Amino acid sequence: MMEPTLSQTPVFRRGFRLQWEETQQSHVILYPEGMAKLNDSAAAILQLVDGKRTLGDIIADLCARFPEAQGLGDDVSEFFGQAYRQKWIIFRE
Repeated sequence: MMEPTLSQTPVFRRGFRLQWEETQQSHVILYPEGMAKLNDSAAAILQLVDGKRTLGDIIADLCARFPEAQGLGDDVSEFFGQAYRQKWIIFRE
């Protein structure tokens, strides 16, 4: 896959889920082989993945919430590219 487009909808892969992990005091991605601890920025982005919002919708939401963040759209797109390569998410058209 090339870089995700704004019209694509990210969804978690089957068997992957985001949740708050009390013992880690952070959000994590749980998957069959283990767990990945997330920083606050990654958690804020992935909490918007609901299977309905497109990448463009997620970026618009984050830009509205964090108007002082410069280059946020590029950073979020890059993050989703990494999340795809890590096999956490897939994209629907």
